Amino acid sequence: MSHIGSCFCGAVKIEVSGSPEAMGYCHCNSCRSWSGAPVNAFSLWKADAVQIKAGAEHVATFQKTSFSQRKYCKLCGGHLMAGHQPVGLVDVFAATIPTLKFVPAVHVNYAETVLPMKDGLPKMKDFPAELGGSGVLLPEMPAA
Repeated sequence: MSHIGSCFCGAVKIEVSGSPEAMGYCHCNSCRSWSGAPVNAFSLWKADAVQIKAGAEHVATFQKTSFSQRKYCKLCGGHLMAGHQPVGLVDVFAATIPTLKFVPAVHVNYAETVLPMKDGLPKMKDFPAELGGSGVLLPEMPAA
């Protein structure tokens, strides 16, 4: 199974194949600032499951930290994905893939949240231990 997504103007087309490794919400300051939203919906894919199918010449990368390589369209500024090379995964923003059924399973970096969410999903302080985080779970805070 595959899904096609695009940037805001449609010049860049990306394809994801198979199933994501994980889906959820990131509450870190970097994702919030980059997305312009209080939380970022992510879908994590193995790097070889993500391909740019059209418009590669319009893709630019911004790298603030060694962990994330954020990719966007130079024409419209539309955000596409963030490579996480240290763990071999690519976060294709859920909103970029309109046909993907988004089924979140976890909240990461919940210690930084500005939008408490009461949804019964695990709330990780940072990342799972296997991805270099503490693996610590936080209690679910009541929604504002």
